[in-house]
Amino acid sequence: MRHYRCELTEVVASVTCDRCGREDNYPIEMQEYHAIDFVGGFGSVFGDGVAYTGDFCQRCVKSLLGAYLKPVKERETYT
Repeated sequence: MRHYRCELTEVVASVTCDRCGREDNYPIEMQEYHAIDFVGGFGSVFGDGVAYTGDFCQRCVKSLLGAYLKPVKERETYT
């Protein structure tokens, strides 16, 4: 005998870049968005205990941080 239960699942329908306002609902493009979530620590310029979040498209990440990011030749594996 099978017993069922109802479950509600939220799925991301689209993502909007918090910098440029670009909205994407194409899955391949959505997976290239970068989410930043953090809480400022003691003495932080962001404020002690203040939580921040942001979603940024790949174009804005490249525009803002591209000059400071460098490709990694080999990835370390952790066991």
